[in-house]
Amino acid sequence: MPGSKTSQKKAALSRREYLDLYYYMRLNREVEETMTRLFRQNKIVGGLYSSLGQEAISVGTAYALEKRDWLAPMIRNIGALLVKGVPPRDIFTQHMAKYTSPTRGKDGTSHFGDLDNLHIISPISMLGDLIPVMTGVAMAGRYLGQKIVAMTWIGDGGSSTGVFHEGLNLAASQNAALVLVLENNQWAYSTPVARQVPLENLADRAKAYGIRSYIVDGNDVVEVYTTAKEAVERARAGEGPILIEAKTFRRRGHAQHDPADYVPPQQRAYWEKRDPIAQYEKFLLERGWLDRKGREEMEEKLNALLERDREFAENSPLPPAELASEGVYCTGPECHDLQPRWERPIDELLPPKCSVQPVWAVPGFGRGRSSGSGRAPLHFGDTPENREKVVPAAEPTGPPEKGKTVSRKAPGRGKVPR
Repeated sequence: MPGSKTSQKKAALSRREYLDLYYYMRLNREVEETMTRLFRQNKIVGGLYSSLGQEAISVGTAYALEKRDWLAPMIRNIGALLVKGVPPRDIFTQHMAKYTSPTRGKDGTSHFGDLDNLHIISPISMLGDLIPVMTGVAMAGRYLGQKIVAMTWIGDGGSSTGVFHEGLNLAASQNAALVLVLENNQWAYSTPVARQVPLENLADRAKAYGIRSYIVDGNDVVEVYTTAKEAVERARAGEGPILIEAKTFRRRGHAQHDPADYVPPQQRAYWEKRDPIAQYEKFLLERGWLDRKGREEMEEKLNALLERDREFAENSPLPPAELASEGVYCTGPECHDLQPRWERPIDELLPPKCSVQPVWAVPGFGRGRSSGSGRAPLHFGDTPENREKVVPAAEPTGPPEKGKTVSRKAPGRGKVPR
């Protein structure tokens, strides 16, 4: 059974890619800092959930995907949205419930997606529910011949939900190209990991479903990217779902209203010294891939982008009252018209080319046709094929004569062979 491990692959990135990771982590943090200021000015509608200290996970994992791949973020995965191509103005307007937002002001936080271009599935508030959804996306991609990988995230607390296990079991049984990133940030709201699960490594939960898992330092963006890239490549190659546990720490409370006084000061101080951006900046400076001039140029670029997009969001109108009655129910193509994008001939999946016979088979119990064909026996062993099955003789104990077999009847109705 596959076990948990750390990726053995070496990072093979260009200088441009190393700097991309730095840029997106910086952008992730600055977007959230901008929204924190807007929240304190009472310009954010609803809650605000910080990923301070976890930026390397969202950025490193999403950066490992290809454009054709699909992702479904949680509310702390703004970095993944930015990597996928969502502009900061969409994130600002969405949190401010403006008419120019992706949901036209009808929803808040990161509850929006892009099915047509960026391949983003909207977050689901019920923790864990994205796992079976993204398993379905991966299965659909395989059916359509798209060779895609689906990725989503879950927290340490969310890994204790029933649907986490149901979803992983479904993904494993279907050999789905799913990469699940488990962000172990030490706290499920105010409950420490040790109080909610008797495991040192949450990656061990993958063993129950016979799938591979990795354990990674969630504050090392290069290690996160390298591990995620290996997982994505293996999933795309048909090796099934993979679980990545990224160990990190949430340096702010569950949301802006939570001061997180329950966190021991020593623990907070330890993780603040391991800030993922500060560590990575030091890494780049030591190798000469970033210098003071380059850092200043990047800061100017970030400031100009954020200032422009923030002004756009603040000057955008709120949605008109009449919009409240629109888009409540899907009314057909005028609402949205999603069509499958086939990248394989459809007739490959239809008779006579389809290679899957419309029967089920259980080793040792014979075969039976599906209920649609009119003969679906109640007991696995109760089929004519099994009754007349030819098997090696039980007696004598010596080897049978070459080519000789003995026929015996299968057990009667309802009996299971021992």
